[in-house]
Amino acid sequence: MSQAFITITIKLFAIYQEAYGVPELRRQFPPETTLSNVLDELVREHPPLAKWRDLTRFGVNLQFVDGDTCLKDGDELVLIPPVSGG
Repeated sequence: MSQAFITITIKLFAIYQEAYGVPELRRQFPPETTLSNVLDELVREHPPLAKWRDLTRFGVNLQFVDGDTCLKDGDELVLIPPVSGG
Protein backbone atom coordinates (compact mmCIF):
# COMPACT_ATOMS: atom_id res chain seq x y z
CA MET A 1 0.00 0.00 0.00
CA SER A 2 1.47 3.35 -1.01
CA GLN A 3 1.21 6.42 1.14
CA ALA A 4 -1.25 9.16 0.24
CA PHE A 5 1.29 12.01 0.48
CA ILE A 6 4.98 12.71 0.74
CA THR A 7 6.35 15.52 2.89
CA ILE A 8 9.21 17.62 1.55
CA THR A 9 11.14 20.67 2.69
CA ILE A 10 11.49 23.48 0.15
CA LYS A 11 14.45 25.80 0.75
CA LEU A 12 13.78 29.28 -0.61
CA PHE A 13 16.38 31.80 -1.76
CA ALA A 14 16.36 35.27 -3.31
CA ILE A 15 13.08 36.05 -5.13
CA TYR A 16 11.33 32.96 -3.71
CA GLN A 17 12.22 33.87 -0.14
CA GLU A 18 11.07 37.45 -0.77
CA ALA A 19 7.71 36.19 -2.09
CA TYR A 20 7.05 33.91 0.89
CA GLY A 21 8.84 35.85 3.63
CA VAL A 22 10.37 32.68 5.09
CA PRO A 23 13.55 30.69 4.32
CA GLU A 24 11.78 27.34 3.89
CA LEU A 25 8.43 25.63 3.50
CA ARG A 26 7.26 22.14 4.47
CA ARG A 27 4.64 20.82 2.08
CA GLN A 28 2.81 17.63 1.30
CA PHE A 29 2.32 16.37 -2.24
CA PRO A 30 1.07 13.17 -3.85
CA PRO A 31 3.74 10.53 -4.55
CA GLU A 32 5.39 10.88 -7.97
CA THR A 33 5.25 14.69 -7.79
CA THR A 34 8.00 16.24 -9.91
CA LEU A 35 10.08 19.29 -9.12
CA SER A 36 8.33 21.17 -11.90
CA ASN A 37 4.96 20.33 -10.30
CA VAL A 38 6.15 21.90 -7.04
CA LEU A 39 7.37 25.02 -8.84
CA ASP A 40 4.04 25.26 -10.69
CA GLU A 41 2.24 25.20 -7.33
CA LEU A 42 4.43 28.00 -5.93
CA VAL A 43 3.81 30.09 -9.06
CA ARG A 44 0.05 29.56 -8.65
CA GLU A 45 0.34 30.88 -5.09
CA HIS A 46 2.53 33.83 -6.14
CA PRO A 47 1.92 34.62 -9.85
CA PRO A 48 4.77 37.20 -10.09
CA LEU A 49 7.19 34.27 -9.71
CA ALA A 50 6.18 33.03 -13.19
CA LYS A 51 8.89 35.10 -14.87
CA TRP A 52 11.53 33.08 -12.98
CA ARG A 53 10.06 29.64 -13.77
CA ASP A 54 12.26 28.85 -16.79
CA LEU A 55 15.40 30.29 -15.17
CA THR A 56 15.22 28.34 -11.91
CA ARG A 57 17.52 25.39 -11.28
CA PHE A 58 16.74 22.59 -8.85
CA GLY A 59 18.68 20.79 -6.18
CA VAL A 60 17.45 17.77 -4.23
CA ASN A 61 19.40 16.55 -1.23
CA LEU A 62 22.44 18.63 -2.30
CA GLN A 63 22.48 17.33 -5.90
CA PHE A 64 21.54 19.33 -9.01
CA VAL A 65 18.68 17.59 -10.83
CA ASP A 66 16.23 18.15 -13.70
CA GLY A 67 12.70 19.45 -13.27
CA ASP A 68 11.18 16.10 -14.22
CA THR A 69 12.78 14.37 -11.22
CA CYS A 70 10.20 12.78 -8.89
CA LEU A 71 10.38 13.65 -5.23
CA LYS A 72 10.39 11.14 -2.39
CA ASP A 73 9.19 11.49 1.19
CA GLY A 74 11.67 13.50 3.26
CA ASP A 75 13.47 15.11 0.30
CA GLU A 76 14.90 18.60 0.60
CA LEU A 77 14.24 20.67 -2.52
CA VAL A 78 16.27 23.80 -3.16
CA LEU A 79 15.00 26.33 -5.71
CA ILE A 80 17.95 28.19 -7.20
CA PRO A 81 16.88 31.34 -9.02
CA PRO A 82 19.30 33.27 -11.19
CA VAL A 83 21.60 35.44 -9.12
CA SER A 84 23.85 38.29 -10.01
CA GLY A 85 27.03 39.16 -8.24
CA GLY A 86 29.79 41.61 -8.42
